[in-house]
Amino acid sequence: MTQPVPMEVHVEGLGTVPATVAEEGAGRPVLLLHGGAGPRSVAGFGGLLAAAHPVRVFTPVHPGFDGTPRPGALDSVGLLAALYEALLDALDLTDVTVVGSSIGGWIAAELALRGSSRVGRVVLLDAVGIEVPGHPVADVFGLTMDEIADLSYHEPDRFRLDVAALPPAQAALLAGNRAALAVYAGAMTDPGLRARLAAVRVPAVVVWGEADRIADAGYGHALAAAIPGARFVLLPRAGHMPQLEAPDALLAVLGDVLAGAAAGARTEVG
Repeated sequence: MTQPVPMEVHVEGLGTVPATVAEEGAGRPVLLLHGGAGPRSVAGFGGLLAAAHPVRVFTPVHPGFDGTPRPGALDSVGLLAALYEALLDALDLTDVTVVGSSIGGWIAAELALRGSSRVGRVVLLDAVGIEVPGHPVADVFGLTMDEIADLSYHEPDRFRLDVAALPPAQAALLAGNRAALAVYAGAMTDPGLRARLAAVRVPAVVVWGEADRIADAGYGHALAAAIPGARFVLLPRAGHMPQLEAPDALLAVLGDVLAGAAAGARTEVG
């Protein structure tokens, strides 16, 4: 990923909000939204996506993550969606494919609900946010990093992080990311979101790692069922972050999504 660039975005009700956005590639615009694991959990995939398909990938850092500033009033997933709606306006992007991982998927869903004409479609990767009886989202704030790894990955040992061995600066970033996640999505769900998703009017694809135990596949099926016309795709040998464990399979899914978007654009022009 290219070096993120700081900018300022005017958000109605919040005023001027600092944003940090990386950009790479050329072609159809993609907004890539990270989850609670932080921007590094999608950074490498953004580069793969830009190399594999003719897309211009914008990868913002949610304010408060990786040491970036967060205005005190910016304290919910809904307000993050408002920020990214304003960002799309500021960048003058149209027909945007929004791809969100975990809480990034929740943000993408809220962005779709805002009805911006700039959003063309959403892809929700193991997204949280809804409540599904019998399929609770794991309480990540009550778990150790090892326990989170066990629930997050098909092959946890490939991704374990020894927090005690981290340099102080990196450990501080990790703690800051966890604190920011708690501000935005402490409960990891919004009791009213599932019903509100019936109002989504853009095409949606829900992609799920078969081994996800942060939010299991039954949860993913319920999320897809809540969105009119949404397609559900299950990826084998992947957990909560398929962009890390199954990038090639995910690239293929996104290739289909982008091909459909391009075909739709040609039909409109014709």
